[in-house]
Order: sequence, then C-alpha cells, then structure tokens
Amino acid sequence: MKDNNRFVNELIRIVGGALQLDIDKVRNYTAFLAEKLDAAEDHVTANRLRKLLDEADVQLRPTGIRNTSSIPVDEESRFPLIESINVHKIEEPSLHLPQRQWDIVNEFISIAQSYAFFEHADVSGALSLLIYGPPGTGKSRLARYISKELGLPLYIARLDGLISSFLGSTAKNIRALFEFASKTPSILFLDEFDAIAKLRTDDQELGELKRVVNSFLQNLDTLGHESIVLAATNHESLLDSAVWRRFAYRIALPIPDQKLRKNMWEDFISPLQLLPREVLVLADLSEGYSGSDIYEACIRLKRLQYTTNEPVKLSQVFFILQNLSAMGTFSTRYLSELDEANPYQIVRKLRERNDRLYTHAILAALLGISRSTVQRVLKHEIELHG
Repeated sequence: MKDNNRFVNELIRIVGGALQLDIDKVRNYTAFLAEKLDAAEDHVTANRLRKLLDEADVQLRPTGIRNTSSIPVDEESRFPLIESINVHKIEEPSLHLPQRQWDIVNEFISIAQSYAFFEHADVSGALSLLIYGPPGTGKSRLARYISKELGLPLYIARLDGLISSFLGSTAKNIRALFEFASKTPSILFLDEFDAIAKLRTDDQELGELKRVVNSFLQNLDTLGHESIVLAATNHESLLDSAVWRRFAYRIALPIPDQKLRKNMWEDFISPLQLLPREVLVLADLSEGYSGSDIYEACIRLKRLQYTTNEPVKLSQVFFILQNLSAMGTFSTRYLSELDEANPYQIVRKLRERNDRLYTHAILAALLGISRSTVQRVLKHEIELHG
C-alpha cells in the first residue's frame, strides 16, 4: 500500500496548489516529484515533468505575478533570511538518543510521511516539533536526521540576528519565512528559537518584540497542514506558554546518562581501539558531558594518533577530558571536582568513587604512573601534600 502511494503526498500538494492558483507551489512540488521519481529510477516520467515545467512556464505564470519561490531576504539588508542545508553532504556520527526520545522522533517521522492523507477536521495546521535541551545534545543534528529520513530539503533560519539588527522588520521577515515554507517542499528549521519566542510578559523586552511573538503565532496558525516546522532552543524556560501550545510534538534532549555515554564512546572513537573496561571508565569520567563534548574528545584523539602514529593511551584521553572540563559550562561534570587535585589525590578520589572500576592498573594508565606508585599511595606510603 505504501509503495503504491509513495508519490501521493506530492500529487495532493500539486493539485491543491493548482486549485488555489498558487503557481509557485505547483512548480516547486512538481520539481520535487520529479526528483523523487528519479530516485525511484523512473527517469522517463521525471524528465516528462521537467519538460512540462520548462515549456509551460510562461503559460503557468500570468503576467504580473512574480516568482516567490526563491530564498526570502530581508528587505532592508538584502541578507537571506534562511540558509539551505544539504544534509547529504554533511558527514557526522550516528545520532544517540534515549529510547523515549527515539519513540517521539519515530512517531513524528511516521506521521510526516503520511500527513497529506489527513484531511479530517481535527488535523489542521503545520506539523511542528519543538526540540529543547542544553547545548551540544544534538538538536541541530536531530533536525538534519529528520530531513534525511523524510527526503526533504532543510532550510535553517537563525532568528537572533534578525531581531537584534532589524527589529522593526522582523514581523515582515517572519511572514516571508512562512510564505516560503507554505510553497516549498521542505522543512523549516527555526534555530535559537528563544530569540523570537520569548515571554510576552517580560517587562524588559520592547513592545515591538511582543508584537513579533504575536506575529509568529498568527503565521504558524495559518500555515497549511502540508508544511513541517522544527524549532530548537537551549532556553526553553524563556518560551511563551502560547508558543509551547503551538507545537504538537516536543522533545527534550538531555545530557546523556552513563549508558548513552558508553554507546557514544564506542561509536565516536572508531576506528581507534579501546578496551571494554577503558570505555566504561571514560563513560564514568565523562559524567555531565554532552554528546558534542565526547565527539570533540574523540576527534582530538584521532588527530593525535594520526600525528604520532602511536596507539592512544588512556592518560591522553584523561588529559583531553580534563581540558574539556575546564572549558565547559556544566556544573555536573565530575572531573571539575578534580581540577585542583594532584595525581595522588585523584587516585584516592577515583578509588572512593568506584574501587571495582578504578583498579590499580586503570589508575596507573589514567595518570601515567606505575602500578607500584598507585599501591604505595593507597597504602599511605606517600605523603599527600601536593
């Protein structure tokens, strides 16, 4: 059934655009259908559609109607309001999420793949997903993942610059964004969303910004159910309650727990090799780190090995983690408690944390000292005074 109907979404949108005399929508979705037919190896039909578009351009577009399918720009600065992201050219590691979050993502994708079939009265408005959580937890990566899964182009709009630089024209820019989304087969991704969706009751904000929020809500309400809107924020507490209600799907991306951190280390470190116990140690030491932090640590380790042409040592990983801990902002990072400790104090603290995990051999490898030194420290044979 799904195979027979895999192009129905586009056909419905093309017919809908034609009935509404929306030439841009007809053209954009016809071109998108041709791409899908090419991907399905039906090149003959795809070429016929493209030929129709080329031959009928003048007839389809009445005199005086301009092409509005191009990237929208700010009328004052002429800077583009959105950026097209080619997700297929971006090489990045696998997306790691807790199972509960995967359930939401999979439901959202499943609904999006069949959303054009929903014409019931209780299914209206754009299909929308709000992604929130601390920096580095994968919000932008999730948007790219959804784009790949749905086979739709991703257009990203970073809204903080628009507001700070051109406050008076922001509402007009928002209308242009949503008009583009309504006519184009795409996913509109509103990054740093709190910049435009702040609390309307915030007395510190200008009245213009409050009107901007109202403009956003009105545009989102009128956006057709054929459109897909994603939004991401690091500061969900700043969002207006009315904005929350506009998003049918919401997903929190937390700092990964130990199980997820273990999976990330195993995935991101490849093709470098670590022993299973070493992976467990790193998963424990990286408490409070985001997935982006762990990925950055692995990239640094790979560069180090390629430069030295020697196997990675556990002490090198420990140094990089300490460095990232000093640079980071998360107060929950366990390593931040060890920043001022000397190697002998670290031996004791890690043993107190988990004496089964932090064996003499692991401690020696972490700190680059001998096992006999570790044993002497634990037997109080070294005076600990820094």
